[in-house]
Amino acid sequence: MGEEACESVMNISVEIQSNEGKNYESVELDIYPLSFYYFGYKDAVLFKNFNLHHQLHRIKSNYAAHGLRTCVEAVILVELFKHPHLLLLQVRNSTFKLPGGRLRPGESDINGLKRKLTRNLSENEDGNGTQWEVSGCLGMWWRPDFEASLYPYLPPNVKQPKECTKLFLVKLPVSRKFIVPKNLRLLAVPLCQIQDNDKTYGPIISGVPHLLSKFSFNMIES
Repeated sequence: MGEEACESVMNISVEIQSNEGKNYESVELDIYPLSFYYFGYKDAVLFKNFNLHHQLHRIKSNYAAHGLRTCVEAVILVELFKHPHLLLLQVRNSTFKLPGGRLRPGESDINGLKRKLTRNLSENEDGNGTQWEVSGCLGMWWRPDFEASLYPYLPPNVKQPKECTKLFLVKLPVSRKFIVPKNLRLLAVPLCQIQDNDKTYGPIISGVPHLLSKFSFNMIES
């Protein structure tokens, strides 16, 4: 074994030893009851075809014009029946998606997500987004090529991925109004129903419970 390899092993050993005896605590996350929130509707908005063929065609066109396509999506939780529920948008009574969407060229992750949340979940679409508390990035999914496959990591042989989707935790205040376009449904779905249910919700949504495993949920019931 070479000196560099030995030094690497020693560094790892020292790090493990230094971490022994420490108590690691999960991050506590307050989740408020669904009943604390008001849900209303506004005029329908135009949505592009969610057919996979058309979606991949748009990604290809976007890549040709702007390069890597970046999407930002929100993980928003509420409490119901003493269990965390994830807020999902349902399109045409079939497709489920997290609130969010594609960034504009040069737009930052946080500003883009706030813009999308304001557009789809707020009464005033011209708001400045200050009502949304966007916390840290929970995870990233990659589309290596113009195909359906998505990965929670960037494959080592891929030098020019075509799309990146970033998931951000969005913390809710004690109460607020959700105003949704009439052609969308905002649903609260239990995490236990979503977990590993790739067939119904797709790989990104079905993987959200795993991303939330580092949190300790504080269910506020009153």
